[in-house]
Amino acid sequence: MSPAARTPRPRRYDPAKTRAAVTAQYAEVRRAVAGLTPEQLAAPTRLGDWTVRELAAHLSMAVGSVVRALRLPAPPEPEVTLLAWPSATAQYATGIDEHVRALAADHDPVELLERTAEEFAQVVPGEPDDRVIVCRPGAMRLGDYLVTRCVELVVHTDDLADALGTEIPFDRQALAATTRLLADGLAAKAPGGSVEVRVPPFAVVQCVEGPRHTRGTPPNVVETDPLTWIRLATGRADWAGALDAAQVTASGERADLADLLPVMS
Repeated sequence: MSPAARTPRPRRYDPAKTRAAVTAQYAEVRRAVAGLTPEQLAAPTRLGDWTVRELAAHLSMAVGSVVRALRLPAPPEPEVTLLAWPSATAQYATGIDEHVRALAADHDPVELLERTAEEFAQVVPGEPDDRVIVCRPGAMRLGDYLVTRCVELVVHTDDLADALGTEIPFDRQALAATTRLLADGLAAKAPGGSVEVRVPPFAVVQCVEGPRHTRGTPPNVVETDPLTWIRLATGRADWAGALDAAQVTASGERADLADLLPVMS
């Protein structure tokens, strides 16, 4: 591999801030779901044929997976790095769908979300961040897995807001972690230094093999806001549509990311 195509270094995340971000964003989800009517819970979402009820069940499952993992024996060592996680999740979509439907059918979503919050608060704070846990797609360190929970919460909070036609606040740290991990996921998927992707104020990465920029303004630059980037990186928005709506600016002959998106599906 040429120097221009080296995989980016793993980013460091502050474990205390990550834990706080998961708790804060999950609290926003619980507030949003708490007052919903049966009709609102039955409303469609942009996630296939999932309703809001099933989306709420999935959010509970995403956070509850931390508690369930900590109740199992610790694997001897991690199997999956944080950088590898975004591209490794799609293979589990069918199993997750089946579990979510069963969970939503058997439980009240508000009670499910509240119970998971209580269990998380009881179990997680006493565990070290380097504790290895069983999870999909493979064993990870707890601190890394909690970063992925920020991604799940932010992405699906946006799905929930879209389904309800309302705004749901994003915890700043959760939004930052999500933006950075998905940007780093792009750089890992297309290593290189010929394109600079800017998502102010949270992330700047270089990607795409080719001539590396060394000084001045890079010849190939993509810039967008965090929420647009998250939607592009997860397939909620398409590249051409975002360009047409002026939600993304792209300059340079290599600055077309259409074939590299989504990063996570």
